[in-house]
Amino acid sequence: MRIMKLIEQVQLSDLINVADIGAASINETPVYSDLVMGGYGHLFAFDGDSRQIPALRKLYGDHATVLNHFLADGNPHTAYICREDTGMTSLLKPNQIALAFFNNFSLFGKVLKEERIQTTRLDDIDEIGDLHFVKMDVQGSELNILKNGLKKLSNCVAVQLEVSFICLYENQPGFGEIDMWMRSIGFAPHRFLDIKRWSITPTVNGNNFRRPFNQLLEADIVYVRDPLNMKKRTSGQLKMLAVMSEVFFDSPDLAIHCMRELVSRKILETKVISQFIAARAEHRRSHNT
Repeated sequence: MRIMKLIEQVQLSDLINVADIGAASINETPVYSDLVMGGYGHLFAFDGDSRQIPALRKLYGDHATVLNHFLADGNPHTAYICREDTGMTSLLKPNQIALAFFNNFSLFGKVLKEERIQTTRLDDIDEIGDLHFVKMDVQGSELNILKNGLKKLSNCVAVQLEVSFICLYENQPGFGEIDMWMRSIGFAPHRFLDIKRWSITPTVNGNNFRRPFNQLLEADIVYVRDPLNMKKRTSGQLKMLAVMSEVFFDSPDLAIHCMRELVSRKILETKVISQFIAARAEHRRSHNT
């Protein structure tokens, strides 16, 4: 109901096309879940690990197009297959020194087999058109996929990426390299959705190796297309980003930033902003009682 009201407020008539690349969920609910399951968007779920495909189809049904592709540069690569429940299968070889630095990661990143596979470029996937939001968790291949998907990303307004502070794979681009590239194509960092820390071998915090001290491991970061130049965005892009800002990122200030530009174009009335603020306050009150 909340999503429907917001979509009505900003007069968004188009479905939001979402791509989740590396879509197998390992103990997480994606930010787009309510929007897609409510029928306000369509999900293109990619996973190269065929073991993950049946669960994705069962989870999303008709709300998603599930695609069993390893995305990269369109060339053959070696896939390093790890245990299904670890989510560490990758086109990059695990770095044993980095794995050993973190408690239990040598087990998580243990390669069960190597498999020669053919990759596909995102730009070459005929089943999808323009993408508006992209989420990516592909164990080190994020930058390679992005560089080979610029056409599909041309109308994209927000991207969620898993970035590494300590790289667990050989030749993996780290956070700094990815951040510089995202800025070079016109995206700015908006927020961290999650920052993961992990304990350093062999010290364990309270007899639980999953309970961290302070060492950074990785994070999910959201980038939005240049928020300083909203006049360059189409009205459709602004409407979609307003919805994503509130529903995906819990960022009402960014949503209002988009709405103000729509008001300046006389597409929305000024009162829509106050109505949005009031509806948001009511939603938060009802969920806190």
